Amino acid sequence: MVKKWLNVVATAALLSTVAVAGCSSGDTGSSSTGQGEAGGGSGAAKELGQIALYSPETPDMTKEIGQNFEKAFKGSTVNIQYAGTNVLVNKMIAEKDNPMGDVWYGGGGFLPFESAKDKDIITAYTPEAIKDWPEVRDGIKIRDKDWKWIGAEVFVLGFVYNTDLVKPEEAPKTWDDLLDPKWKGKLQMPNPAASGTATLTVLSQLMERGEEPGWEYFKKLVDQMSAMPDSGSAPGKAVAKGEAHVAIAFDFMAYEMKAKGEKVDFIVPEKTPVIVNPVSLVQDGPNPDGGKALIDYLLSKEGQQTLANWYHIPISKEVESKTPLTLEKVIPHAQELDVDWVVQNYDRVRNEWRQKFQ
Repeated sequence: MVKKWLNVVATAALLSTVAVAGCSSGDTGSSSTGQGEAGGGSGAAKELGQIALYSPETPDMTKEIGQNFEKAFKGSTVNIQYAGTNVLVNKMIAEKDNPMGDVWYGGGGFLPFESAKDKDIITAYTPEAIKDWPEVRDGIKIRDKDWKWIGAEVFVLGFVYNTDLVKPEEAPKTWDDLLDPKWKGKLQMPNPAASGTATLTVLSQLMERGEEPGWEYFKKLVDQMSAMPDSGSAPGKAVAKGEAHVAIAFDFMAYEMKAKGEKVDFIVPEKTPVIVNPVSLVQDGPNPDGGKALIDYLLSKEGQQTLANWYHIPISKEVESKTPLTLEKVIPHAQELDVDWVVQNYDRVRNEWRQKFQ
């Protein structure tokens, strides 16, 4: 039986023992691709055609994934639709009678995917290369029990700060530190009505503090903000430009900007979500074979290397992470998340946010 409380960060430690191999072909519940470097399948080459990818992740990164996939699988075209997680979820719900997407990748962690399971917008798929993954080991959930989502990487939620404007010793170290009057008008966070990053922030704090104290916390936090854009990456970019001093963001956002020469750094708060970010096959999508092939590719060594090159912590043991964070450093910070509570309250919390703050 899946434990109600899941220490999500240990997912990465567990998965580091599982090498994700390349893709392979098969029948129902396994890869159905043609030949190609990532495909590894038997039989005649098959053109995969148009594949629609829905993703809130970095546009340049998802574009690179699509281009690399197209090179590996001749005759394929990956069309990417980028928007905030909640915007994409609402789009998939609206399209249920005529789905337009094939793959949904990323959402600020697995919480939106858990909520989406009962909305009939994602469907089960078991990649051949990882068919032996257990759902749970030692209380750790590494995939959906019915294979409706699969972890592709690990994210750490924390604070990105401008190193020209904030000294390391003065940067916030806890979520309560964000309420310090010195940060008023100098903070940004994404809009929880649109962003999976921000929805995770709200849900995790409500779980940690309790509902009434949690909403009181966000009332104070919103008063500190200079802006709350819909995009999960926009607050971090504002910090890099000096438009904000500190922003709530995932680790890879900060380290990607830092690698490009931006004057930013990242703080892992004392207790924070460290969470698997999944990929799913859209239910009744127009090109399920192409969708399965793209999921296989994302979990292959080549796909994982692309994620690592963009400072995402990869799942594959064969690919070395470029993030300066190590599991040893982040495990003591990991917050436990009540997945059952998330599934029951995800939509309600988003709606309550809108009522209170929009």
